[in-house]
Amino acid sequence: MRIRDELGELFSDTDFVGPYPSRGKPACSPGRLALVSVMQFAEGLSDRQAADAAHGRLDWKYLLGLELADPGFDHSVLTEFRTG
Repeated sequence: MRIRDELGELFSDTDFVGPYPSRGKPACSPGRLALVSVMQFAEGLSDRQAADAAHGRLDWKYLLGLELADPGFDHSVLTEFRTG
C-alpha cells in the first residue's frame, strides 16, 4: 500500500482561497506548493534545490501527484508563495 494512495491529497487549493484571487488560474497549485514547502523544510533544501527536486526526483513527483514529464516550476515561485 502506498501512503499517498491511502491518505490522498494533503493540502487542497481550497485551503488557500483567502490569499489568492478568485479570477484566473494560478500558475502552480497552492496546495501543491504548500506540500513542496513542507518537503523542502524536512530535507533542509534551498528554494532552487526544492524546485529541482520537484522537477527531477521520482519520490517528489509521486508525493506531489505530478506526471513524470511535468516540467516543474521556477524556484522563485516558492518565494512568491511564502509572501502571498
